[in-house]
Amino acid sequence: MVIGKVGLAGLLLVAGAFAAGCTSSESMSSGAAAPAPAMRQEPGGPGDYTADSATGGKAAAQSAPTEANGQPQEQPRVTQPGVDRKLVRTATVELTAGKVSDAADQVRDAVTSEGGFSGQEQVNDRYATLTLHVPSDRLDKALEKITAAGQVRNRAQTAQDVTEQVVDVESRIETQRASLARVRALLDRAGTISEIVQLEGEVTRREAELESLLKRREALAGSVALSTVTVRISVDGAAPPVTEDDDSFLGALATGWRAFLDAGSFVLRVVGTVLPFAVVLGVPAYLLWRARRRNRPAVTAPPAVAVPATEN
Repeated sequence: MVIGKVGLAGLLLVAGAFAAGCTSSESMSSGAAAPAPAMRQEPGGPGDYTADSATGGKAAAQSAPTEANGQPQEQPRVTQPGVDRKLVRTATVELTAGKVSDAADQVRDAVTSEGGFSGQEQVNDRYATLTLHVPSDRLDKALEKITAAGQVRNRAQTAQDVTEQVVDVESRIETQRASLARVRALLDRAGTISEIVQLEGEVTRREAELESLLKRREALAGSVALSTVTVRISVDGAAPPVTEDDDSFLGALATGWRAFLDAGSFVLRVVGTVLPFAVVLGVPAYLLWRARRRNRPAVTAPPAVAVPATEN
């Protein structure tokens, strides 16, 4: 009987230990599986997943840009719209030709055919200088036609970017218009004569500033729309004419020599113009003057009058 009780107690202890071991194994299994979030696939495509927990969401976000092969997906690129640059273009062309006048006519026709016009011209038998204006979008074609008028001695082209100036003027115009509108609104609510006079003066001043800005914008737009081309043509074998902006010693000497020749030529033209009149009218006038001088009676001197001496 005692042995039976002892055996029953040992059997209960073994059963309790076995039950405790099973419970511990289940606890460990559940604890190891707890950190893994439940993932579900969204209909957005492969690689697009969401997580039920914050940790799973971070992992899915980190793995989203990567495909199954481990290569990063290409992200969409945002392209900035291009800026419309405002350029003031100028060009200078020096040509030589057998006949300067014909080359000048060809240059003028080339510019006219491209929608341009001639602003200033100086043409003679040996040299010609033409200042032309061409639409900026047709400058290259116009230059091709201009260079075909003779043999190119020199060619230069420049482009000045005035985009910032245009943007600045546009911004100042908008600001000035808004400021003018505010002052006019105050003028409508003015109650005294002094306020009206003061606000009217302010309106006049701001209108003048706005007008100045509008003219500046117009000038910039004209410079951008039309390019200036200066063409110098010289006869074959002749040295090119000295430009006005040549500040060297030889340039100043050539300018002074041309001025001296121009002055001498002017004097000779004046003398040549007056000489026929001097011959026709001057000779008879001189003969008449000589005749009247001969016929004039001699003038006798009056007798001397004795002056009595005074005593001291």
